[in-house]
Amino acid sequence: MPAGMKPLEKFLKKQTNALTRAGGFGDKAVGTGASRRRASLSRVVPFFRETSPEGGPTRDVFSPETEEAPCWPSAAADIRSPSLSSDEQSSEASLDTSWTPLAADTPENLALTLLDSVAGKRYGNCTEILLDDFMLTHPIFLASDKFQQVLLQQFGAEGRQGEGWPSWDGVERKQAVLSVAFRYLDTYRELLQEEGDRSNSFPKDLYLCAVQELSRFPELVEDVLKLQRWTEILHNPAEEDKESRKKQVRPLFRHFRRIDACLQPREAFRGSDEIFCRVYTPDHSYVTIRSRLSCRVGEILALVREKLQYSEDQPTQPANLILVAVTSSGEKAVFRPSDEAVFTTLGVNTHLFACEPSELESLMPLPEEIHWSPGDSKLHDMSAEEVANQLVVFDWELFSCVHEVEFVCYVFHGEQARWRPLNLELVLQRCSEVQHWVATEILQCQSLPKRVQLLRKFIKIAALCKQQQDLLSFLAVVLGLDNPAVSRLRLTWEGLPGKFRKQFQQFESIADPSRNHKSYRDLLASLRAPLIPFTPLLLKDLTFLHESCKTFHGELVNFEKMHKVAEMVRSIRRYRSTQLVMEAEPSPSHLQTKAYVRQLQVIDNQNLLFEMSCKLEPKDM
Repeated sequence: MPAGMKPLEKFLKKQTNALTRAGGFGDKAVGTGASRRRASLSRVVPFFRETSPEGGPTRDVFSPETEEAPCWPSAAADIRSPSLSSDEQSSEASLDTSWTPLAADTPENLALTLLDSVAGKRYGNCTEILLDDFMLTHPIFLASDKFQQVLLQQFGAEGRQGEGWPSWDGVERKQAVLSVAFRYLDTYRELLQEEGDRSNSFPKDLYLCAVQELSRFPELVEDVLKLQRWTEILHNPAEEDKESRKKQVRPLFRHFRRIDACLQPREAFRGSDEIFCRVYTPDHSYVTIRSRLSCRVGEILALVREKLQYSEDQPTQPANLILVAVTSSGEKAVFRPSDEAVFTTLGVNTHLFACEPSELESLMPLPEEIHWSPGDSKLHDMSAEEVANQLVVFDWELFSCVHEVEFVCYVFHGEQARWRPLNLELVLQRCSEVQHWVATEILQCQSLPKRVQLLRKFIKIAALCKQQQDLLSFLAVVLGLDNPAVSRLRLTWEGLPGKFRKQFQQFESIADPSRNHKSYRDLLASLRAPLIPFTPLLLKDLTFLHESCKTFHGELVNFEKMHKVAEMVRSIRRYRSTQLVMEAEPSPSHLQTKAYVRQLQVIDNQNLLFEMSCKLEPKDM
């Protein structure tokens, strides 16, 4: 391996140890929710501690405050996240000087202050920023149901001096409430549609209140008509949309595969979407169930029992089934019956098993996950340009499906989140999958010249992804090449031309986590939309911001923290502000490459990857 690759070796070994846990499963990761979602992040980007360039001890990048010293920054205090580049920080600084974030207050009072500022335009041009801050972050400190109640109460309330709105009453009050309500409905439209009757009563209730006020305030007629349209939108989604959703069975990468569906452009997943899933038994036979993506574990087990009672291989009905996730390395995680939406939390080669509690210890990974067969890769027959293009297109589809609020729900709520970050989980899974794909393809190749050729092709693919501003696949490919099972192949790396070695060293420097990923952040700051960021690092930044500043002090909400969270979410909006457009390849191999990229065959068992590596180039060579 080239000498220039050595500084990252320790870091990458730590990374690989996290990757082998494939989903964070183990004794400390039983169950789902915040702990598992945080573990799924660590297996993709275990960058929560920074390694010094000199290879010295790790240090905290952004240490959380202690319980005794809550972080309560004032308006003048500098609480910029260390995640921001110097350009972004200067941009934020100029923004902060033009307005003052809301002072800490109770959730209900913050909502009233927001309505006051919208009605009176108290903050001038910054009302839009304040409104956006509140919309993106209010689920952290004020549940949507409670927020809806505040809006309904304020619409019908009469202002009195000293209570609520001393200066703004009558039509101004009602128009402000409706303006905020429309912004709320627009921000959460897809999520509210998914909830059905649980949330759809809010626009209807507000509509009925507004109709009663029309005789007093005829100025509200346009808003009332708009509310009527919103009621129809949430209660009666388009018929063609409902029909298409009924007919589709959605594929989730390797676990629920259908080639024809896989080739279709990705759409955002909803909890009501149906998927096919294999659930295995201890003897590795399986039943195929059709299930909603968001269904509870108890419902999955009920479907499994129903299938098993008709199985000839299962003469007796199981008494007490449990659902277990088993990774390719043999680690197990038992789900609780109340757990929901477990499918998107699975690792790349993790499978669901249904068994009785007494059979838990006997569960083993599937044979095809333990053994491997050498062979030439299909990648040899594909051009690096076509593969890179398909990686970029697929990553953009996945990234575009993630709702902004999913980032907040993932970090701040975990299993308590009202809305599950289903699409965000799939982006993280894809990042892990691409890393393992790189290592798998190289280590399955028995011929040294062909292995060198693959190495060159992957470096070229990484360069093309970087050129097209897909930093997700770019860094995933680089980290895959830096997998210790690959980096130890001395003869393979020595066969690489000097030009490619130098290029890869440059890529490694971008992946270097030192100085809080400064090289990566400098690159990101130099790019303009459309671009695909390294999504796990966005979650890392949100996590550090969350853990470094308290959300509450007693009953008071730290709204400056909410402003910083919203700024990070707005950066995601900026990355997607322009649509990615790529010309379709007329080549007859186009569909073949597309199917290959969207259904990668990978080995994610690090022990097995090392075994393959040592067979290719034994330690004494």
